[in-house]
Amino acid sequence: MERAGPAVLHVAVQGRRGQGTGSGVTVSPDGLVLTNAHVVAGADSLYVTAAEGRPMPARLLGEDRDTDLALLRAETSMTLPAAELGDSANLRVGQLAIAIGNPLGFSSTVTAGVVSALGRSLAGRGGRPIEDLVQTDAALNPGNSGGALVDSSGRVIGINTAIIAGAQGLCFAVAANTAQLVLGELVRFGRVRRASLGLTGQREAVPRRLARAAGTEQETGVLVTAVQARGPADLAGLAPGDLLLRIGEQAVTGIDTLLRWLTAERVGEATELLLLRRGDPRRLRIVPGERQG
Repeated sequence: MERAGPAVLHVAVQGRRGQGTGSGVTVSPDGLVLTNAHVVAGADSLYVTAAEGRPMPARLLGEDRDTDLALLRAETSMTLPAAELGDSANLRVGQLAIAIGNPLGFSSTVTAGVVSALGRSLAGRGGRPIEDLVQTDAALNPGNSGGALVDSSGRVIGINTAIIAGAQGLCFAVAANTAQLVLGELVRFGRVRRASLGLTGQREAVPRRLARAAGTEQETGVLVTAVQARGPADLAGLAPGDLLLRIGEQAVTGIDTLLRWLTAERVGEATELLLLRRGDPRRLRIVPGERQG
């Protein structure tokens, strides 16, 4: 608490939807602050307040709705206390987890619990699942969003993001390693680059005999329901009704696995698709483009 507490700020938002509040975590002494994208959504003006009560104007540098993270810059010439982002890959179920935030305006509020589960995923606001979430039973309240989840050494292991309404002890944080990756992208580009195939689809069962004919044992794939004109899928020859089974070395068992594969490094990288078209195995080459918006 002594290490991370001073780095957790109150975030005040004013915009077309009225006023809102949340929390944020200072991650560099020059005023870079991580918070949730849903906290700053629709903001016309932003202010952050340090633990000792010093308000500062802030500006939005970038946001990534797919991970519900946003990066702010506190407009101050002062050096701010900064938290250390830990390595969330080293987390273990059952270890201590401490949530620090500003729920309901009570600054530097601390709740404690344990890491309940790792690698959870929830549907994000952009449709893409938020992956690698840390589940905890440390109580989160309105205003905790964007605050820090820390370990017993005061290292930030996650950015608090969501609770399950009506449930007790089901709280989630974006893992620190994911936050570190998003932070780097937002600093460099103001956004997070991701690849796109230019299609929409849905999970579909793969008949066992057709799966065997294609040389796979997987039970589900992605049925293409629409193809964007002149998009990567269209240029590759994909059509509605095709059943995707594999992209590169990745088995495509659902939309979530397909989206997980479409990271920034896939943009412009030609790869092979395995699919079923009217029951017949086909292989096509596709070059993912960069997702817009």
